[in-house]
Order: sequence, then C-alpha cells, then structure tokens
Amino acid sequence: MRAIQITEFGGPEVMHLVDLPDPAAPAGLAVLDVTSAGVNYADTHQVEDSYLSRSQLPMVPGSEVAGTLPDGRRVAGFTSSGGYAEKAVVHPSAVFELPAAITDGQALSLLVQGLTAWHLLRTSTHLAPGETVVVHAAAGGVGTLAVQLAKAWGAGRVIGVASSPEKRALAASLGADVTVDAGERDLKGALEAANHGCKVDVVLEMVGGPTFDASLAALAPFGRLATFGMASRTPSKPIEAGALMSRSRAVVGFWLAHCFGRPELLTPQMAELLAMVEAGTLRPQLGGTYPLGDAGLAHQALRDRSSTGKLILDCTR
Repeated sequence: MRAIQITEFGGPEVMHLVDLPDPAAPAGLAVLDVTSAGVNYADTHQVEDSYLSRSQLPMVPGSEVAGTLPDGRRVAGFTSSGGYAEKAVVHPSAVFELPAAITDGQALSLLVQGLTAWHLLRTSTHLAPGETVVVHAAAGGVGTLAVQLAKAWGAGRVIGVASSPEKRALAASLGADVTVDAGERDLKGALEAANHGCKVDVVLEMVGGPTFDASLAALAPFGRLATFGMASRTPSKPIEAGALMSRSRAVVGFWLAHCFGRPELLTPQMAELLAMVEAGTLRPQLGGTYPLGDAGLAHQALRDRSSTGKLILDCTR
C-alpha cells in the first residue's frame, strides 16, 4: 500500500510517500480501505515529536480516516496511528457509520475537530445561554464549527478571532457577531471592546503564549478558559492559584484522547453532529483536499496559517 512515512522528526520535509506492506488486523480489529484521511494541527506536533504523547519512529502519521470496512459499510473513525495510508487498522467501537448524504470531508471534519468543539463548549466550559464566547482561530477546523455550535446552543455573543480579513469574514459568515484581529497588540482590550467594554464568559484558546495570557486577563468573574492547543509553540505565563481565586476564573485543559475508550463521550456526540450536518444547521468548512503524496503541503498550510477549515488527504490518488 502507499503511505506517508517519517523516519526522522521534523517539519513537513520529513514526510515521504513510500510503499509499505498492508497492515494486519489483530483479533477484534479491522482493516479499513481508506478513501480519505483528515489532517489536524496535532499531526504537525506528532511529526516533530512535540505532542502530548511521544511519537516513535518509523511512523505513519494520522488519526482519522474514512473508507470502507470489509463488510462493505462506509464509515469514518479513529485509528491510533497510520491514517495517512491506503489502509488502516481501526477498532469497531471507534468508527461511525455514515449516512449516504454525508461526504468523507464532512465526516472527517466532525471527528477530532467537531468532537473537540462539542466537548469544549458542553463538557469543559458548560456554555450557558446568553454567555459571551471567544473563539480563537475562528476560521480553522475547530473554530469554524465552534462558532456555529456556540450560536446554535444559545450564546449571547460570539467573538471570532482570526489573523486575516478573509478569515474574519468567514467567521462572520458562520455566525460570529463580531470579529477581532489575532494580531492586535492589546488583545485583552480588543476582546473587551468587542463585548461592549465588558469582560467575557468563555474563551476557547489554542494559540498559547501571549494570546493565552490576554484571554485569561479578559475573563469575567466565573469565566472559563478552555485550552486545547499551543499553535504558537510558546508557553503561557505560569498561573497562580490566587490569581484565579481573586476573580473566580477557571482554566481547563482539553485533549480528545481522554474520550477514547469511553463510547458515551463519542457516540452520542457524533450522532448529534452528523444529524446537524444532515439538517443543514451545521456546515463543515472544507479548506482543501490534497493527494496523499502532498501531505507535507497540507502540514505547511497549517503551520503557516494559510489554511481555513478542514484539510483532507485523498488516499485514492
């Protein structure tokens, strides 16, 4: 089979298209004929071995796939690794059968990114009707879905933060009430200004560094900041417990991996997201489809922030 393999850690340049033996499925697992694979920002960390879990070489990256099982069912789901390939091993409990009307790209957008957006708003921050929500990277895979979900679930005001006029326009078209330039020098002030001069209730943050610090400073009493990435590769300032107590603020981390092995945290949520897409109330944004051999270009687009929405690898070409 054709696959993307890395034999050394680094950036997009270490990803190479190679021929590998077809994988064999251990008992209880199945080999999926992969038609499409999803590309996530976490994959860029995995390839350079800077992710929360350590990577081992040689490695075929990729954790989400869509395709056909041996019994003919069309599904999308998770694989522990090896998604950037024509075949991948999956566990029956980690795949979801797809309605005919749902495309591979739509389904893949709902796996890591859709489920992350769902849990950030429902599980991590417990969004309440009428609250103000700040969505950083609002034109990205998680962000475009989080903006829509926040509006659908009753947020009083959604503030989309993005790095270009085009990305901010996309966030606005998806329901953001107001947008903010991610490059604002006084980001805290800009977030508060976007909320009529008031502090905000919920922040979904995946940039890290000064963006995290400014977002935390913009939180209202009882506000919640959910951190789910560090795209800048810059850590935030240390947080003192007293600083949280003095403003009754909360900071919570989220990593979708902790939902794996707990079907009650994946299956109902995926069913809800698929139903919303079928009903037209949730519109996944597909940012580009690359041939399997161009996986490095997809990673570069994520790293330089030139992409929007969900990036897909077409594993059939």
